[in-house]
Amino acid sequence: MDYPKLKSIIEGLLFMAGDEGLNKRQLADILELDADLAADLVYDLHRDLAREERGVQVAEVAGAYRMTTNPDHAAYFERMAYTPTRSQLSQAALETLSIVAYRQPITRIDIEEIRGVKSDRAIQSLVSKDLIEEVGRAEAIGRPILYGTTKSFLDYFGLPHIKALPEPRQVDIDEALEEQTQMLFERLGERQTTLDEFIPVDADKE
Repeated sequence: MDYPKLKSIIEGLLFMAGDEGLNKRQLADILELDADLAADLVYDLHRDLAREERGVQVAEVAGAYRMTTNPDHAAYFERMAYTPTRSQLSQAALETLSIVAYRQPITRIDIEEIRGVKSDRAIQSLVSKDLIEEVGRAEAIGRPILYGTTKSFLDYFGLPHIKALPEPRQVDIDEALEEQTQMLFERLGERQTTLDEFIPVDADKE
C-alpha cells in the first residue's frame, strides 16, 4: 500500500472539503480503507506538516479533520487581511456576499452550487472583513456551517435591517435567485472603489 500517496490524496481531499472537513468514516469511504487506518494516515500527515514547519496544518474540529493555517504565522495573516491593497473585494467575493445576503443562513456547499465554483477563499475573505459570519450549523450530515451577514454589513451599506435590501420581481424561484444575486452584485459593484474606507467594527480592538 502506497502510504505517501494516500497521505497526499488526503491532503487534497481536506483542502477541497474546506471548513466542513471530513471525518474518518468519510475518508475511509472515499479511499476504500478501514476507518482506523484512515485516521492513522491523517495523524501521520499532521506530523509530517508539523515536522516540516509547513504553512498549513491538519486540525480536528467537531470530529472532522480539516486544513488550517499555522497558528505561529497568525501575525502575518492578520497583516495580510488588513493591508490596504487587500481591502477591496474581488468579483468572486462580491458575488458570494450577494448570495449570502439574500439566501442566509446558507452553507458553503449551497453557495458553491449557486455559483458553480469553489468559494472557500471568497468566504474566508468576507469573514476576515467582518461582512459575513458563522451563524450556526445546518441539520444535515456533517453539520455544515451556516453563514449570514453581520452588523458591519448593514452599517457599511446603511441598511436598518436585512429586509431593507432591494426586492426582486415576483418570478419563479430560479429566476428570483438569479435576480437577487445580480441586484446586490450591482449594488456592491458601485461601492467597489470605496471599499478601502471599510473598517471592521472591532478592528480598533485588535
